[in-house]
Amino acid sequence: MPTHDAVRSEPAFLSPLAAFPAAIGRIPIRDLAPQQPENRWPAASYLGEVVPFEATVFREGHGLLRVEVVMTSPSGTTSRYPMRLVGSGTDRWRRDVQLTEQGAWRWHIRAAGDDWASWLHTADIKIEAGQDVELVFASGAALLGHSKVKAIAETRAALLDVQLTAAARLARAHDPRLAAALATHPVESLVTESPRQLLRVERARAAVGSWYEFFPRSEGAKQAKDGSWISGTFRTAARRLPGVAAMGFDVLYLPPIHPIGQTFRKGPNNSTVAGPDDPGSPWAIGGADGGHDALHPELGGFADFSYFLGQAAANGLEVAIDLALQCSPDHPWVTEHPEWFTQRPDGSIAYAENPPKKYQDIYPINFDNDPAGLRAEVLRIVEFWIAKGISIFRVDNPHTKPLDFWEWLIGVVNERHPDVVFLAEAFTRPPMMQSLAGAGFQQSYSYFTWRNTKLELEEFFTEISGRSADYFHPNLFVNTPDILTEFLQFGGPAAYKIRAALAATASPSWGVYAGYELFEHVARPGSEENIDNEKYEFKKRDWAAIAKSGTSLAPYLTRLNRIRAEHPALAQLRNLSLHWSDDDSILVFGKHLDGAFTPSGMADSLIIVVNVDPHSVRETRVHLDLTAFGLEPGDSYGVTELLTGAEWTWGEHNYVRLDAFTEPVHILAIQHPIPATTRPVRNKGVR
Repeated sequence: MPTHDAVRSEPAFLSPLAAFPAAIGRIPIRDLAPQQPENRWPAASYLGEVVPFEATVFREGHGLLRVEVVMTSPSGTTSRYPMRLVGSGTDRWRRDVQLTEQGAWRWHIRAAGDDWASWLHTADIKIEAGQDVELVFASGAALLGHSKVKAIAETRAALLDVQLTAAARLARAHDPRLAAALATHPVESLVTESPRQLLRVERARAAVGSWYEFFPRSEGAKQAKDGSWISGTFRTAARRLPGVAAMGFDVLYLPPIHPIGQTFRKGPNNSTVAGPDDPGSPWAIGGADGGHDALHPELGGFADFSYFLGQAAANGLEVAIDLALQCSPDHPWVTEHPEWFTQRPDGSIAYAENPPKKYQDIYPINFDNDPAGLRAEVLRIVEFWIAKGISIFRVDNPHTKPLDFWEWLIGVVNERHPDVVFLAEAFTRPPMMQSLAGAGFQQSYSYFTWRNTKLELEEFFTEISGRSADYFHPNLFVNTPDILTEFLQFGGPAAYKIRAALAATASPSWGVYAGYELFEHVARPGSEENIDNEKYEFKKRDWAAIAKSGTSLAPYLTRLNRIRAEHPALAQLRNLSLHWSDDDSILVFGKHLDGAFTPSGMADSLIIVVNVDPHSVRETRVHLDLTAFGLEPGDSYGVTELLTGAEWTWGEHNYVRLDAFTEPVHILAIQHPIPATTRPVRNKGVR
């Protein structure tokens, strides 16, 4: 046995001969983007999005680098895009690429020492100073080697030609023909590649759209003299489709269209007592007529539903339906699969609660009791509706179900049906909201409805257009049947204009719930819900009479959607830039899309100025970082006010007057076409 005086061998981690796997390449490549936190799931994008590919790349010493992003499309085409340094001293490299093919893209960063650029930089200094002239030219010629490419070979010969002046030889090293030749035949060393990354690119509707929500049972509903109601149907609701389409909306969202339970059915304003004619909440799914794969009989049968879908398509509308994984006590699952629910000690099934709210008419599902059985059944239901022609699902309260369930379901469905879109209706803690998006949800509700002040909106816009845009695509609904904020309750028509303009211009996806255009603003006392909430009763709106009265916000919503359709910059999320004003209630932001990425080949630049105080008239000066729009500091340019048609000449600093009682918003389009440019565009407050 060895004693404590015995000579010990050197630990392996101290031995200079021990194998030590490097955690970094010869040229460090770090902090790649787009990428999700932890890189657990692939980043997500959509057709037509301009994605900034970025990495921090550097090397020791003063040698220069060549950095490029290498991309392989779903069809197998590989392309290389040179990257550029952004921000002095940051070692951050970037290249914007517009994605034009749906599917799984693979990409990585390739870095190498740019030996020729490094030599040229040194040569410029030394030749001018007369230091080591022949040695410098000899080393440059050695770098060019014995290439047969004409421009390279001629330059090499010139560098070695002592009959030429030093200035002439150096001028040949700067010849544009040589630069063009070296672009395809680079002189480089120390080639290093980052790990391969995956980017999921989905159809444009996965992130771009104008959504409108209505209850089909209310569209065409009739009330008798005795107060009883006859429900609207899919066929009467189809009459409303041209009106929705005329406002420029392209997605129609329907709350649940399934049978509604009788047990503990809710009455008006969420009361616990329902009368014989009260229709109940559509989210209390299931009854004697079936469950999640059935239609409420009062709406019609599947032939009527097919007719409705056909009429929607004819009007340019795609229909989204609700996927609400919960049950009425009368749902067939309750008797067929009691193990799918949570049993209380007295043997009863626990109903849904969100204290202080209670939903006695709804049983939540326990996903841990029979995971395999529930997964099979939910997948069957989703496949059932896909077969009926549905490709968008708005998912109710996904944050109350396990995250791994959604990762599995969306993964399986999108593998089979790449065009299917899932929207997460999750108003919850940020980690859950972000993880739902990361796990596969193409769109997400957000905190937008509760962000009202200038500071709150600046912080929110910075968040959604920054690194979270690698996977989180917000749909900025201005209201829902459950959300009527105090801003809308007390802000008057100005508040409705402000919120609609913000949502329509800040995000590629936005939405409204029917009644918004009528300024429905009276809340049930003590809540953020509309009084006489449509969730619990029929609501008859005479759209034709309202249109004739001239009191509707519909023309304003129409104008916003037309602006969205005419300006491709608004179909992007990451291009939002924040600017400044001297007033705490005047919000200023911009959207810019370079001409290299627009159908016309001309840049699309918008300046949005909003008075976020719906009770005031504001006069102030706004201050713009013109480089965010591809302009130079000090430039003058024309702008067109897209809501009114007014035209002005603007510069860096501009006077505005926004009267909340007439027009609280400017949406300004820069008039002069800006050609495609490789000039860096800075996004203030974004990345």
